Amino acid sequence: MISHPDYNSAQELKSFLEKKGFAMQKKFGQNFLINETARKKIIDALDVNENTFVWEVGPGLGCMTDEILSRGASLTAFEIDKGFASCVKDFFEDYSDKKKFSLIEGDVLKTWKNALKDFKDATGKDCPDRFFGNLPYNIAATLIADTIENSIRFEKCVFTVQKEVAKRMCAKPGTEDYSSFSVLCSWAYDITNIIDLAGANFWPKPNVDSRSVLFTRKENFPRCENPVLFCKMQRALFSSRRKTVKNNLTAFLSSSEKADAALSKAVINPLLRAEAMSLDELLLLSDVINKDIIKS
Repeated sequence: MISHPDYNSAQELKSFLEKKGFAMQKKFGQNFLINETARKKIIDALDVNENTFVWEVGPGLGCMTDEILSRGASLTAFEIDKGFASCVKDFFEDYSDKKKFSLIEGDVLKTWKNALKDFKDATGKDCPDRFFGNLPYNIAATLIADTIENSIRFEKCVFTVQKEVAKRMCAKPGTEDYSSFSVLCSWAYDITNIIDLAGANFWPKPNVDSRSVLFTRKENFPRCENPVLFCKMQRALFSSRRKTVKNNLTAFLSSSEKADAALSKAVINPLLRAEAMSLDELLLLSDVINKDIIKS
């Protein structure tokens, strides 16, 4: 086992990487949170103990991994960068020996489903208690939506993402940030902000601000008769944002008459656009389609 560098020192992190001959991969959105106070606040929100199972996406050199493991949790990390993966294996070898840490190498978008199957087989639980990560812009929405659409909801999630992504997560109807992704997030979780992080909190310093958010699993779920249909329907309604609900629903149902009937039954103005519709309206429309259109 080797010791990790000082996670609070940009210079030490830089020196460590140079000695290893590693280059930061911009495509992977690699930035290390060098603010120790912020790290502790974020993990406080994650709320872990010795009985908690955690998935972490993109541990990097393990600054957050170290904080989570120090609190007794069992952690599985997903890391796409082979150099970083080799480092965290060495840093947390003692935890691996105690069966408290494991590493899955590769693209989390391609590996998480098999990892979930292995987790279920090993523990008998449906999914880990916590989902955590400093998620790069290019995978954040895809990964979170993917888990929700596959009926996987963690008790709590903490994500650090670009601020614009965080705004989309909790956007309200009628705002420019409101999207299919907003609907999925608000359907499955209650979302609260933890902390805003300017670029200076990270090394290398990103050009954008970030925000850490807490997702808490909603008890009242799924609130519709056919969750698979709901996911497909609401995605279709947002597929062409300039088109009306009537036009997008017609394409989804392959019938103008069925679209008219569903909207009339749900008492929804056909001239609305999806971004003006609330979660409750979307859920109601889904149930109408499931009961009166598909089954009729």
